[in-house]
Amino acid sequence: MKKPVAVLFDIDETLVHTGGAGGRSWKAAFLDLHGVPADIGEHTSSGETDPAVGRETFQGVLHREPTPDELARLYARYLWHLAADIRTSPGYRVEAGADDLLHRLADEGVVLGVISGAMEGAARAKMEPGDLGRYFVFGGYGSDSPDRDEATRAAIRKASLIVGHDLEPDEVLVVGDTPRDIASAHAAGALGIGVATGHFTAQELAAAGADAVLGDLTEAFPGL
Repeated sequence: MKKPVAVLFDIDETLVHTGGAGGRSWKAAFLDLHGVPADIGEHTSSGETDPAVGRETFQGVLHREPTPDELARLYARYLWHLAADIRTSPGYRVEAGADDLLHRLADEGVVLGVISGAMEGAARAKMEPGDLGRYFVFGGYGSDSPDRDEATRAAIRKASLIVGHDLEPDEVLVVGDTPRDIASAHAAGALGIGVATGHFTAQELAAAGADAVLGDLTEAFPGL
């Protein structure tokens, strides 16, 4: 595999482990606004975007469609709680090798971006305790599109604008810890690199079609 022009990283369980800050913050937001301590894990699945999580959990606990105003208030309250919770989350950690790898890719002249189902504000909040935001020039987020594939395409379009030309599929790597990350990479015309730092094993990521699989980010990175 040749050296990539751009590399996009998922955040949760790929770069950082938040110690459950996201789930607690959604629960607090629903409790504040609707008096219900909603558990997103009961209504959504891994890899969904924040807009999908908010809407599906709202439907699950309140049994109706949210209005646009209700969703806007919910997102704002979630971000408010997340910004506070993430700073004190006892389980927060930067995944092994992440900082060194990002530094090395930047030194190699690779353009670095985030691809996350989180809204942009949430994505940046999750990276703040680990001081990882300083590495990323651009990103694609759940706030760009509730559809993960389209958010990945949006990120690649931004990368193309930054480097000044359309990027070929083998010039873009998408790094993530779930089969959904791999599927979205391929749907957007990029290579998918699995990293077994989340809930899926290296074998499961390989079976999902990953173009390469790492045990963690301390291992040799494709193209370097």
